[in-house]
Amino acid sequence: MTTLHQEHPTHAHAHGPGCGHTEVAHGDHLDYAHDGHLHREHDGHWDECETTAHTPHDGHGHAHGEGCGHASVPHGDHLDYLHDGHRHAAHGDHYDDH
Repeated sequence: MTTLHQEHPTHAHAHGPGCGHTEVAHGDHLDYAHDGHLHREHDGHWDECETTAHTPHDGHGHAHGEGCGHASVPHGDHLDYLHDGHRHAAHGDHYDDH
């Protein structure tokens, strides 16, 4: 999975425990869901934490949606669902890992 390094230059808010934004474990760091995208701390600034990969989650028999039991976070024009330590997003007839 390729992660873009795109700095978020006008980010004045410091994310952390209790900041009011959803924390999402992502590999070796935490992302924070904020204004429809995900931020991560990187070398004293905040980056957009987005991937360029299309990685289907094979064998996903669970349908995500309201009341499914998994937290949702806004991500661009859709919702991601936090599931098993990663984010799932509906894509056609399957879910992708984000």
